[in-house]
Formats: sequence, C-alpha cells, structure tokens
Amino acid sequence: MFVLEEIPESRIVYIRRTGPYGEVSRAQMEGLTSWATANGLLRADSVVLGIARDDPARTPPRDCRYDTCLVLPDDIEIRRSGMAEGRLVGGRHAVLTVAHTPEGLAHAWTTLFDGLAAGGLAFDATRPVLERYRPHLLARHLCEICVPVR
Repeated sequence: MFVLEEIPESRIVYIRRTGPYGEVSRAQMEGLTSWATANGLLRADSVVLGIARDDPARTPPRDCRYDTCLVLPDDIEIRRSGMAEGRLVGGRHAVLTVAHTPEGLAHAWTTLFDGLAAGGLAFDATRPVLERYRPHLLARHLCEICVPVR
C-alpha cells in the first residue's frame, strides 16, 4: 500500500488559501502553474505540492490554511511577484499513490492513518502531510499522498 521515501528538505514558493478544506479551487493550482510557466519554472520534472497546514479537528474551518507549492532548486533565482517563499521540512514519508479525483483523495484521507498503523508506522505530527503532483503521474490521473512518519 505505502512506499517509504526520504523526501529532502526543499525550497518552495507557494500560494496560500485560508478557509474550509474541500473548497480548494482549481484556480489556486492554475494560478501557481501559470506563474511558474510564465517564469520558466515549470518543467517535465517539476513537483507541485498541496499542503494542509492545520488540523480541521482543532482549527476552525475559516482559519484552516492550504498551500499550493512549487518545489524549486536553491540555485534558481525568482522574481518577486506576490509569491511567498519558504522551506519544506524533509524526512521519512509513507507515500501512497491515489486516483487524482475528489473521490480518490477523499478515500485516501479517510483511510491512510489506519493503513499506517497496520503497517507498523507512526504519523509524525510535527510535519505536514503532502499531496504531491508530478507530471508523469498526473498524465495517468494519479497523485501521491506523502505522510510523514517516524
């Protein structure tokens, strides 16, 4: 079910949306990819991430933050144009490949933590869960959920 992977610490640029999860719009992803394309940063090996920054069981829905990110090498210069920049904390992750559909993602989110326990893995709540979008998987209508584990 899961594949274990060491994800490196990475530089990211991102767009943040605050509000209830599930309402993350295609416009946020399109805004990031349009900006990246216009700046020559979107390539065949690019990695786009979706990061839910807050636990909706502990944070009011109106205050939940969702970042749509592009992973960039440290040596690439970017023009400042309203994009936020940060670092993604790396580490060991359990990676699950899922259908890139609302149903596929919803099913993964509702079952992934039970799957970790069944596999003898413990969720590392100090790091965020990542939705990872890579072109070769998106071409097959797939994406990955990367769960930090210890």
